[in-house]
Amino acid sequence: MWTKLVAHCGPTRSGEADMTTIEHEVPLDPPAAEGLEIGVAPAPSGMVDVCVSGEIDFHNAAALRDVLLIALTSHRGTLRLDLAAVTFCDCAGLNALLAARAAALRAGRGLHITAAGRPVERLLDLTDTRSLFA
Repeated sequence: MWTKLVAHCGPTRSGEADMTTIEHEVPLDPPAAEGLEIGVAPAPSGMVDVCVSGEIDFHNAAALRDVLLIALTSHRGTLRLDLAAVTFCDCAGLNALLAARAAALRAGRGLHITAAGRPVERLLDLTDTRSLFA
């Protein structure tokens, strides 16, 4: 199984959404069976909405970090992360989020978690990092 990344990159000249599917080059080994899906959509407000679902772990955290860094360089708005559909997140996932946050701060931008499922909430609470993404 491959990590599937789905990026929605703004409207095209015809007004239709331009969607690109990227198959990341890192295969997932069992038991990481669900994979990872990431949607990136610029909002009319200038913010950038990022929706993540599936498991974030050692096998695919680098892919999440890469997509967030690409979103930061491709768009000018603050990133708003919806992690409500994340079913698992380990320290590698947290490190990916922290790396993207550091890049956002260096660029003078924000990166906020607007929704989080129980696995993400628990990790943020255990590591006392929730306030960094508020």
